Amino acid sequence: MPTQSSLYKAPFAPGGSNEIDVQLAERLLSIALAAGGDYADLFFEYRAGGGLLFDEGILKSASRGVTMGLGVRVQKGDSTGYAYVEQFDWDAMKRAAETAAQIATGGGSQVPVALRSLALPARYELDRVTLDVPGLDKRKLLERAAAAAHAFDKHIIKVEASLAEEIRELLIVTSDGKMARDTQPLFRFGVRVVAERDQKRQEASSGGGGRTTLGYFDGKSPEWHAREAATQAVRMLDAVEAPAGTMEVVLAPGDSGILLHEAVGHGLEADFNRKGTSNYSGQVGQMVASELCTVVDDATLLQSRGSINVDDEGNEPRSSLLIERGKLVGYMHDRLSAKHFKLTPSGNGRRESFACAPMPRMTNTLLLAGEHHPDEILKTVKRGVFAKKFGGGQVDISNGDFVFSLTESYLVEDGKITAPLKGVNLIGNGPDVLRKVSMLGNDVGVSDGIWTCGKDGQSVPVGVGCPTVKISAITVGGTKV
Repeated sequence: MPTQSSLYKAPFAPGGSNEIDVQLAERLLSIALAAGGDYADLFFEYRAGGGLLFDEGILKSASRGVTMGLGVRVQKGDSTGYAYVEQFDWDAMKRAAETAAQIATGGGSQVPVALRSLALPARYELDRVTLDVPGLDKRKLLERAAAAAHAFDKHIIKVEASLAEEIRELLIVTSDGKMARDTQPLFRFGVRVVAERDQKRQEASSGGGGRTTLGYFDGKSPEWHAREAATQAVRMLDAVEAPAGTMEVVLAPGDSGILLHEAVGHGLEADFNRKGTSNYSGQVGQMVASELCTVVDDATLLQSRGSINVDDEGNEPRSSLLIERGKLVGYMHDRLSAKHFKLTPSGNGRRESFACAPMPRMTNTLLLAGEHHPDEILKTVKRGVFAKKFGGGQVDISNGDFVFSLTESYLVEDGKITAPLKGVNLIGNGPDVLRKVSMLGNDVGVSDGIWTCGKDGQSVPVGVGCPTVKISAITVGGTKV
């Protein structure tokens, strides 16, 4: 059955209070192009969302909200005019189209191509979105997580459980003839715990979700996430000071892909390369990584957090090959960068909301699997660090330099994971790290619906992924002296 919500429906949808049909859309496009623009598009959005927070044994907050509006973009050469309104009456929409059109002057008005509705894939068809589930049912999920974490160990002193959810309905209309509608569900569940013993305190978390239903919990229950978070927090109470220096590092599968996303992925977004500000600018066809490394951006993964049926410019995303066996073969494109490089858009034009113009953004960015068993990889490490969970980080897109903190990591000695470590930072350069990948596991994993990516003030949901990865040398910023 298609994704649907009995409680939330966009005003611009068929049968809505402000239905946008082909004739109305074409009128708006004509106004947007009237001053001589080369191209125009309309981005209608309706977003209903909410959240629950359970803390200290009570439901501390419950929220519901709706935002909606229209963004109008006009392009003339490399210049873009953009305007948006938060209502769908004709005068407001006409005003937005006229304002965006002011980027173009002269050259004669263009005529929009006759619109055709796009048939989209079905990467997140759901029988019931989480917003339609009664609040009491969702509260019980949070209560179960809190109870399980407290019961796990007497040293757990605080538990916070949360659930965030939304449904985003889109209508995208372009002057080159595309008309696409999509409904994008999304939810995220999380548990955060604090453990304390002997005046030492540690925090840990676990969570997941995606473009899916509450059936997600059939695989990973609230209790499972609670135990994961509690186990980490209690274990890290015994963490020792981390060593410092250059050493071998093994990355755990799945969420460790955030290092790839930040240190490499952003540099492969084509706007940076169009402007010549990325370390990868002009490097297509060159070796930029170990021959073991193949990197893709794949929006097609079923119900994954970063997956989309259509990008925010009306293009169907695909699995884009970025690095193939170490060689850079392409970038992630929106319409503007694709035009610059004389290519077809890759479906990576994304925006946070109708109030923002689109730009090239990642969806699900993955380092593909290798041939080694994870245990085989660990056995090759004489002394190093096993990086299991990542926290915050900083990256310089122009050169790929990064610093990442680890929230869960362990010392590896003689091929075995030993002591938990605290205060670990990984310091390096994204392209350099990819060149130093010496072994790849056969256990590629995708993050469990937790990551949000920020760029130029806009945030979008994304997925990351990788197998177990051995990096032959990386700088570990530890605290042991």
